[in-house]
Amino acid sequence: MLSSGTVPAAPQIGTLVSAVERPSEISVKSNYSDIDHSALKKAAAGSFLGNFVEWFDYASYSYLATIIAAVFFPTDDPALALLQTFAVFAFSFILRPIGAVVWGYLGDRRGRRWALSWSILLMSTATFLIGCIPSFATIGYLAPILLLILRTIQGFSASGEYAGASVFLAEYCSAKHRGIYTSLVPASTATGLLLGSITATGLYSFFTPDSLESWGWRLPFLVAGPLGLVGRYIRIHLEDSPAYVAMTQKASQKVTRKTKNPFRVLYKNHWRTVIIAFGVASLNAVAFYVLLAYMPTYLTETAGFDSGKSNLASSIVLLGYVFFIFIMGHLSDKYGRKIMLFVACGLFIVLTVPLFACLETSSFWTVVGVEMLLVLILTMNDSTLPTFLSESFPTEVRYSGFALSFNMANALLGGTAPFVATWLIGTTGNALAPAWYLVGIALLAMIAMIFAPTPVEFEGSEDLAEKISLLQRKTEA
Repeated sequence: MLSSGTVPAAPQIGTLVSAVERPSEISVKSNYSDIDHSALKKAAAGSFLGNFVEWFDYASYSYLATIIAAVFFPTDDPALALLQTFAVFAFSFILRPIGAVVWGYLGDRRGRRWALSWSILLMSTATFLIGCIPSFATIGYLAPILLLILRTIQGFSASGEYAGASVFLAEYCSAKHRGIYTSLVPASTATGLLLGSITATGLYSFFTPDSLESWGWRLPFLVAGPLGLVGRYIRIHLEDSPAYVAMTQKASQKVTRKTKNPFRVLYKNHWRTVIIAFGVASLNAVAFYVLLAYMPTYLTETAGFDSGKSNLASSIVLLGYVFFIFIMGHLSDKYGRKIMLFVACGLFIVLTVPLFACLETSSFWTVVGVEMLLVLILTMNDSTLPTFLSESFPTEVRYSGFALSFNMANALLGGTAPFVATWLIGTTGNALAPAWYLVGIALLAMIAMIFAPTPVEFEGSEDLAEKISLLQRKTEA
């Protein structure tokens, strides 16, 4: 008890920080409010641009595939040339798990900023150089070989982008805003797809076939490359994430310090989490490619729409995706990651088949409405997944765990989803087969969610002032 008139001594900052057992995070946390309002915006911009370039290139390559086939694979059989073009495209997906291992290792050992700065440089350079490759008529078989090499570099570098950007943003902001900020990463994906398709449509409209084949197809790649370099410039002028800095500060204070290989730590301590994360990420992988990449083909081949209306519907739906993703990201901050993911899985299981059935005999705007409902469910999953995966792994292996589980799901299930959907329709003769496939994947993701680990705490992401204020109130009481 204090005697009357006695004023209690103010607790010292060091004592308060010690009380929460975070002595190594003082320099990180004391400036966290500044990071939250200034550097976070730059981190968001840098993260957005890298993933945007990847998916802008994806859309440009896909929509211009027939032109690229004529430039690099001239043959009397256009179908064979197109098949060769898509084979080069698919090969980049095969390398994603390998790239995940490399970028995950570098991101956990050298830092998020370091890995992201190099991944965007490689991708931007490869994208720009694709636009510079001479045609088959000029340099012969060296042309498709160069295309394959550059697409391989793109696939390798892209495997570190989505995971790295998500982890970087998740570690840069507080838990209460993590969902809405990491939603920028899937939003950049949809924006890249949308602008890539619009650019390709514009090229087809304003260029003659000869001009487009001669040089017009190169423009998207020549523009996207320098844009990625802007993202690199932003990234190299950022500090690394507070969580990563706090972790390295802790490690530097240890008397015996031995840096561990993150993948050995994953294999030894977190292999179950990797499997669970793969299962949860599988829904994003399949649903995204079926609903956004494969859907125009489905509407044309199965529902009887012409390609112009199919692509227009997809563009409208992509706009809806970008709009909904931030709303759903905010809701994931409000209601929690697991609830959002469970609801998304449940809605896919219940509604996918009936909604696909509506696509076969509907008018254009009804189809747009049905697609928009499916995409609304997809954004519930996609807005939450980056934060969920980031919160599933501790800081020392977060980049590696996210990159490995996410890229394995996309390589094995996402990249193959359009092929599997087409094969299922051809084999069964049932136009609803892709919907049942999506239902099965949603069930797999829901089962994985049941075993999902408790979210881990991020070092360096708490507000120091808030903790000091709380401890002061407790001390005075």
